[in-house]
Amino acid sequence: MIKRTLAMFAIASTVVLAVSCKENAALRIDDEAVKRAEIAHAEAGKIAVMKFGETEFDFGDINSGDVVEHTFTFTNEGTSDLIISKAKASCGCTVPSYTKTPVAPGGTGEVKVSFNSSGKSGNQKKSVTVTANTEKGSEILKFSAEVAPKPGTVNKTKKK
Repeated sequence: MIKRTLAMFAIASTVVLAVSCKENAALRIDDEAVKRAEIAHAEAGKIAVMKFGETEFDFGDINSGDVVEHTFTFTNEGTSDLIISKAKASCGCTVPSYTKTPVAPGGTGEVKVSFNSSGKSGNQKKSVTVTANTEKGSEILKFSAEVAPKPGTVNKTKKK
């Protein structure tokens, strides 16, 4: 009975490892294919270039609990389609959304940033890292706001 249980466990472990290895190998192949495609475009003189009209924005004075949004617009000044693979915020209070379709050379796209100031007070500085198939690989968008606490709450932010 113990031998049979051990044998079943060994078989199950082997199956799990085989599936995990295949999944990891598939991910590696996809990453490698993307890198090869980027290199081929670069060698052919075709590369996407992301040019933002602005990379920093100040919301100014807002109240705690306000949800504010700003749209950063970019142009693809390169010679290859520009594809954003992800946009990651520096904290959970910020939600980025972006153009999901390829942006042709000369075309425009956008990264919209939504900032929820609930529970925040004082000077807030946040960022969003945009990853794309450009030579640089990523761009950092920054924004700030001066958040006034809700009336009746004590502001614990120290001013210098």
